[in-house]
Amino acid sequence: MSETPKFTVIDRRKFKAEDEQETGQQPSPAQVEQGGGPRLVPNETKHEVAPISQESPKAAPEKEAEEEMPSAPTAQESTEQKTAYDASAQRLEDLLRAQNPAMGAQPPVGFEHLVQQFYVSAMLQMGAGAQEGQRPRVDILGARASIDLLGVLADKTRGNLTETEDRMLQTVLFEVRMAFLELTSMISLQSVQPPPPPPPGKR
Repeated sequence: MSETPKFTVIDRRKFKAEDEQETGQQPSPAQVEQGGGPRLVPNETKHEVAPISQESPKAAPEKEAEEEMPSAPTAQESTEQKTAYDASAQRLEDLLRAQNPAMGAQPPVGFEHLVQQFYVSAMLQMGAGAQEGQRPRVDILGARASIDLLGVLADKTRGNLTETEDRMLQTVLFEVRMAFLELTSMISLQSVQPPPPPPPGKR
């Protein structure tokens, strides 16, 4: 049985200028359409060197992510979707209140709820909330991600928050970072301390 040839996806658009220089001819519309996107070629036939990017390392991932993103919805699409979402959420709340008459109307979600959600996630990932007598479960990498997301939120909203919102966000960010420092210090101490000696044997 013959082996199935392996293929690699490469972008042929970067070779268009080289082909034009070598042949001295402009490609036909059919050739442009055919070479306008990635093509499958056998691994054995092409060993191309990727062009050196003149952009900064930070700008390159952002540009790639921007190119992969779909086009943004129109203002009309966003408005219609928001209206449908609000109506669906209201129907759900009416259903819940019909089944639980004592339940009052739910307060609107605000910025403080977003900050609180990240805060609770980070603290739980650092072992808070464990029941007495149980060993806390720590997700240190998840906690770092939650704290970093709070930092991103602080950076992106700088200058757009009220004084109360900014003070709350900065206080929460300081608290979770301090808890993270204390936890990582404990982990570091446990990793460098030698294990306790074995108990002496009975004679």
